[in-house]
Amino acid sequence: MNFDVLTLFPEMFDGIKHSILERAQENNLININLVNIRDFSENKHKKVDDTPYGGGAGMVIKPDVVNKAYESVCKPNSRVIYMSPQGKNLNQKMVERLSKEENLIILCGHYEGIDQRILDKIVDEEVSIGDYVLTGGELPAMVLIDSVSRYVEGVLKKDSIKEESFSNGLLEYPQYTRPEVFENVKVPDVLLSGHHENIEKWRKKQAIFATCIKRPDLLKNYNFTDQEKEILEKIKNEVPNTK
Repeated sequence: MNFDVLTLFPEMFDGIKHSILERAQENNLININLVNIRDFSENKHKKVDDTPYGGGAGMVIKPDVVNKAYESVCKPNSRVIYMSPQGKNLNQKMVERLSKEENLIILCGHYEGIDQRILDKIVDEEVSIGDYVLTGGELPAMVLIDSVSRYVEGVLKKDSIKEESFSNGLLEYPQYTRPEVFENVKVPDVLLSGHHENIEKWRKKQAIFATCIKRPDLLKNYNFTDQEKEILEKIKNEVPNTK
């Protein structure tokens, strides 16, 4: 999968050159191509912005410069994502959908934004990582790349993602490792039992419990099995705040 990132600050993306994403790039599973929008400015000072028509604070990135940067990487099957607080909130379904694309062009805004004419021309989808405003689109772009890359085939083992939070509609169950006892707190006995069926039941209960406590809104759209409904009712009886 190819990511072309149009940005004024490519140096900010050093954070995605490590760990899992580093290995994914080394194995040619993903490619992250950073395109400096400023390189396409014909101004001798590499100026890329100007004052907004109609007045107002701040500066607006010029459409012609962005257009040249876009044309330098555009392919017939490219999908252009503009990182914007006005976009749809990034969620797991969107992540999995975008992971099936071959070429994503991610446009990062800055200052007071980008001239609307170029947005109307090239952008397929606006995406937000939350209902708040940041100084630019670089951090949201990194979040998008990280979350989408994890679902590109081969980047992670399938077992690593099939039960994590949001993948099946619930939050993930808690995880434990050695030492068996830490500051007088022992790992739950069921995880040491070797009884796989009981372990799965325990994990399912813990996942439902965590979702009830932390994100009860997710339960509205979750398709419970009969066994899971019984678990949910027991949890509601045991923990009054979950009713």
